[in-house]
This record gives sequence, structure tokens and C-alpha cells, in this order.
Amino acid sequence: MYYSYDGLYRVLSLNAMTKTALTEKLGISSRTIAKLAKGEKVADHILRKIADYFSCSVEELCEVKSDNIILQTLRDEKKAKLSGGLYHELQVRMTYNSNHIEGSRLSEDQTRLIFETRTINAGDGVPIDDIIETVNHFRAIDYVIDVAEDKLTEDIIKELHRILKQSTADSALSWFAVGEYKKRGNVVGGRETAKPKDVPVRMETLLEAYNSKDTITVEDVIAFHRDFESIHPFQDGNGRVGRLIALKECLQHGIVPFIIEDSKKAFYYRGLAEWENEKGYLIDTCLDGQDTFKRLLAMFDIGV
Repeated sequence: MYYSYDGLYRVLSLNAMTKTALTEKLGISSRTIAKLAKGEKVADHILRKIADYFSCSVEELCEVKSDNIILQTLRDEKKAKLSGGLYHELQVRMTYNSNHIEGSRLSEDQTRLIFETRTINAGDGVPIDDIIETVNHFRAIDYVIDVAEDKLTEDIIKELHRILKQSTADSALSWFAVGEYKKRGNVVGGRETAKPKDVPVRMETLLEAYNSKDTITVEDVIAFHRDFESIHPFQDGNGRVGRLIALKECLQHGIVPFIIEDSKKAFYYRGLAEWENEKGYLIDTCLDGQDTFKRLLAMFDIGV
């Protein structure tokens, strides 16, 4: 990552002040000014001192930029509220496919309508929770983009679950534990998952092993995803949270993300179920999802 001080230069220009004059006025060293020119990190107290002098926020002076072109494109388009770009398509396509895998009745066109106009022509028989979880998933992707470069923690994972499940019918159940690990046992596809009492230790162990790696590859992200799903730490929403985690980790480590399409659901579930016997099933499905994302990049002429 690097730092953009365009806001500082803009403030200096508006106040007809040079960098040299600023150093003299505030007692800032020439070395600090050199860092600003190179886009290097400057001590927080220096930025606060400058911000206080110009009566503005630190965020108005300094913006963190990512070397990852995919992540920076998503952040720029999100901030600009740009319609029809990579951010727009990621929101619609990942939200539709991830929710549909879990049984949502909303079509891709309905999902797109909610994102673009905040309206819905749902027709008959569409549960309110499908609409709520679609809006929540948009917010969860925004959160992923915001924290993409942070180390993966239990707090981030729990926050994804809280965002996804807030205001749903499940959230009204006292035992459901939105944003917290499950309180009741559950199974997935008839297979036993971690018992509630074992979840905290297993999640801690999984994260410690994952975060201790010197480098993270797409295969590492896929393996983490499978292990997360086998623990199944939440009462519901594990698949969507797991795929959001995979998006975050790909963005953090400079890996082209993958979108699992609903049409590939059977292959995806087979890959999760058969991991111990044949890792290739899940890896191939996720790499196919990576090809889906690469087609999006090509659509917007974003080279990686």
C-alpha cells in the first residue's frame, strides 16, 4: 500500500501556502515533507497537527492506496458511487450467486434492481428475508472492501455474520446468536460439524495456522474455506460468510477472487464433501470461479 496526500496539496493550494511555509509554521522537518512527496506513511500525530491547523480531518489530507489494482478499483468505484463498473458487477453477481446457492428465490435481475434502484418487483412468494439478506450482503461486500488489507481475525468473521443476518427473522430468535458462534449443534449435508463448545478453540487454531503462513496462495484460501465450512461455526449463514472471507483474503493477498456461480453449486458441494479424498474437485471449482472473475476484469479492461 501507499499513501496519497492529494488532499494536503489541495488544502495548501487553497490557502496559497507552500510545503516549505508549512514546515516553518508548524515546525515539521524537511524529512517529513520528503516522505509526503514519496507517498510514504507519516506519523499520525503529524497528520493530526496539520489537520488541526487547517480545521479539517486527517482523512481529507491522506488516503491509503493499495498496490492491488483490483482492490483499489473497487475502493475508488465504491467511494465514487460509480454505476456500471467492476464494483457494481461484483456486488450484483456475487450477491445473487452466493444467496441463490443457499436457497434465495430472488433472480439475478431482481438482485440487480435492488442494488441499482433500492426497489423490488418481487412477485408472489418471495420471502422478506431474501430481500433483507440481499441488502445485507451488499453491505457485507462493502465491509470486505474496507477491511481487505487487515489480518483475518475472529472479530472480522463475526462482524460479517452480524452484517449478513441482522434484521432477519433469525435475529429475533434468542438462541440464534447473530454475530456470535452457534449455541446449538448443526449438520451440513447430513455431515456432523463442530460442536458448539468446540467452535472457539477450533476457530482459533484454524486462524493461527493460516495467519502463520509466510505467503498465501489461492490454494491456501480454498483450503481455509473448506476448513471453515467443516467447522460451521455459526447457526446459519456459514456458506455466505465463508465465501465473503475468501473474497477478502484474495483481495488482501493479490489473488484474483473467485465467484462460485449457482449453476456450479453441485460441483461446489461435491468439492466440500470430497475434500479429504480428492482436493482437486473443490480447487477446480474455485479456479473456474476465478475465471468468472477474470472475465469481469477483461470486460472493464483491468489487467492483473
